[in-house]
Amino acid sequence: MESHLHYPTDKPVIDLAAIVAAVNPERLANDLATVAKMGGRSDGGVARLALDDNDTRARLWLIEQASALGAKASVDAIGNVFLDVPGSEPELEPVVTGSHLDSQPAGGKYDGALGVLAGLESLRALKQAGFTPRRPLSLVSWTNEEGARFSPGTSGSAVFCGARSLDETRLVEDSDGVSLGSALDTCLAELDAAGVPRRPLATPMHAFLELHIEQGPILERQGVSAGIVEGIQGVSWYEVTVSGSANHAGTTPRAMRRDALEGACALATALREAARDSEDRVRFTIGKFAVSPGSVNTIPDQVTFTIDLRHPEAATLKALEAEFNELAQQTWAGCKATLTSLSRVEPVAFPATLTALLDDTAHVLGITAPRLVSGAFHDSIHLANHCPTAMLFVPCRDGLSHHPDEHTELDDAVAGTQLLAASLASLTR
Repeated sequence: MESHLHYPTDKPVIDLAAIVAAVNPERLANDLATVAKMGGRSDGGVARLALDDNDTRARLWLIEQASALGAKASVDAIGNVFLDVPGSEPELEPVVTGSHLDSQPAGGKYDGALGVLAGLESLRALKQAGFTPRRPLSLVSWTNEEGARFSPGTSGSAVFCGARSLDETRLVEDSDGVSLGSALDTCLAELDAAGVPRRPLATPMHAFLELHIEQGPILERQGVSAGIVEGIQGVSWYEVTVSGSANHAGTTPRAMRRDALEGACALATALREAARDSEDRVRFTIGKFAVSPGSVNTIPDQVTFTIDLRHPEAATLKALEAEFNELAQQTWAGCKATLTSLSRVEPVAFPATLTALLDDTAHVLGITAPRLVSGAFHDSIHLANHCPTAMLFVPCRDGLSHHPDEHTELDDAVAGTQLLAASLASLTR
């Protein structure tokens, strides 16, 4: 590995060898183990839902790391936590890295958390290597990326970037009727008590880099330690309601029924067929399915189900959405259907300047990092409309995520962190 990257004479030389050597595998592993205990499950997984007590504990732990970095911790109105390291020219816009700390109800240790902790380790490594950034350098943990407790997800990054209203986001409720705003106020009160200052939303950024596990099988199958993400698929979330008429299960002939479940199954099948493509690029999922009134001897009068629809091309996504709306306007087993949009995010392509920088840095470090598109959405999908943004992936075993058995090899996590740290150095020089 070449030990230095050289830039024009008015820029400092970056000692990559020192930065790479300063990334500490044991420290990163310890951080992962520490954070995994906050909401740890008996099966080895993690249940750290957005703005619950464990999520707040994880935020406070992250804030405690600021002093050793010479960083200043702060929190904004949606609960995003920042650690800010000053640069030699503090008036410049910062380079930012990070991800999220919330998990699925039966999630793993790496989804989101690895991106925050790799960012933390990168900041430590840069400090230990004696690197002084010209631009300020920040680490962020975004609020409610998963959307498992408060739907839709990516609340923190969306509100920060102005893609969603703070007031409307605060009104969203979980399954127990607790509003995001109420849970947020409880969390912010604990951070206030810890002396964490507030910061404004939508602060300018020079660039944002997010490291994340792939949540897919491609990198592991290729036997590589990292991947450079070219963009993120567009996402449309819907709720479908099929309305029929309840009646006695034993006395009502089939020809006289308006069975909402029969109609919902027929519509769901038609939607799935509409989403079938020969290239297998469309992603269609029905994740929730509820039948009412839920009695064994009563014909269902209402069924609701959700749709998660994704595609990397905006035109294809739009065409599918139009077809779905046409299907929902038809009658299914004598029942009417309504299709309600829950959330929509356009596909994102990351700028070539940033992906090229990641390519070049990986080459210098001797890391093979192929290009790929993210099938999952991430906070970066909103940041891409706020500042130049890019992502790094590291492999996860069997492509498994949102599961207690989610696993990334430490060697891969370290390689990804080394690539992240070196790239941050290049951006902040």
